[in-house]
Amino acid sequence: MEKFKYLKIDKINKLPESPGVYCFKDGEKFLYIGKAINIKERVRQHRVLLGRAEQLAFIKTDSEIEALILESQLIKKYQPKYNTIWKDDKNYFYVAITPSTTLRAGKEYLPRVFITHQIGRGPASSNIGPFVEGNALKQTLKILRKIFPYYTAKKHQKKLCPWCHLDLCPGPDPDKKEYQKSIKNLISVLEGKRKSVLNNMKREIEIASREENFEKAGRIRDQVKALENIISHSAHNEKIEAYDVSNIQGQYATGSMVTFVNGRPDKNFYRRFKIKIQGKPNDTAMIKEILSRRLKHLEWPLPDTILIDGGKAQLNIAIKTKAQIPNSKNIKVMALAKKKNELFIEGRKKPILLKTLPREFFNLILQLRDEAHRFAVSYHKKLRSKALLSR
Repeated sequence: MEKFKYLKIDKINKLPESPGVYCFKDGEKFLYIGKAINIKERVRQHRVLLGRAEQLAFIKTDSEIEALILESQLIKKYQPKYNTIWKDDKNYFYVAITPSTTLRAGKEYLPRVFITHQIGRGPASSNIGPFVEGNALKQTLKILRKIFPYYTAKKHQKKLCPWCHLDLCPGPDPDKKEYQKSIKNLISVLEGKRKSVLNNMKREIEIASREENFEKAGRIRDQVKALENIISHSAHNEKIEAYDVSNIQGQYATGSMVTFVNGRPDKNFYRRFKIKIQGKPNDTAMIKEILSRRLKHLEWPLPDTILIDGGKAQLNIAIKTKAQIPNSKNIKVMALAKKKNELFIEGRKKPILLKTLPREFFNLILQLRDEAHRFAVSYHKKLRSKALLSR
């Protein structure tokens, strides 16, 4: 664990404008420990503590996720005075991980992961925390679940569940040894031991490669890359881009790209396209054009997922277009067909009915589709108006 860097209380301007953990001290006593995306701005908001502390201290991190985990470790270690309102454990958040259990009938329940306020109660074998912010913890677990899929329910149905379709669940019949290893890695990351996890996973890649088990080596390599990415500066940004086209009989055709970060629209990354291809309306060709133009902008940060308005044909053309652009192969592609709200997902033969997915994902997909449509139509109307005025 890195050590705090200390400043006098009147040196706020020397605090970094980056993610990390900060603290207020009075002599040798820790008054308060917190985390922030921007340390300087967050400390300035603590007017009461600024009047009571003698020193400020901070530790910079590469991301908000790393700050969240470090904050938890430091609160547990130093028990700061003004963090004690949570000392009864009722307002702190913990990540609980249940043990494997085998019933007399031979049925085995594998570990599941959930958030709780209650430490040391129930069947949980591991309680990781304390964490102060529940929403930040939920977002962190959502991101980590993409790398280390886990169960949240005690029993899994015999068929694939909605989380399985999103690669967030191990499924009805997982490799139990691999799942236990994945859970162990998840615990280690939440305890701040990500470097150890990365080193172990890299050794696994070497072993799998020597044994010519290239499929396993590739899978672990993808996990390593994803874990390294979430601990980078962009860690708090499962970015999704959604695309739509708007035209009247091929005239004034426009394309839109809207971007949601952590489930919310980020208009800094919205883009509009005046479609160049001429002739009869062809949504598939238009999608191909705007995706190709977008992905060639290597200076724009790539998304985790792309959502296309359309069905199987639009999904296939998006996958083919993505394959032609360097560094785009890890982007997941989905397409939403409006008629039945069927979601086509790259790598799956059959679509999924949107209504069968978890409510939060259902709402997010509809928000993305509607916002992309709104943005495309607004640009289309603007072009039509300009054309009419120029006559």
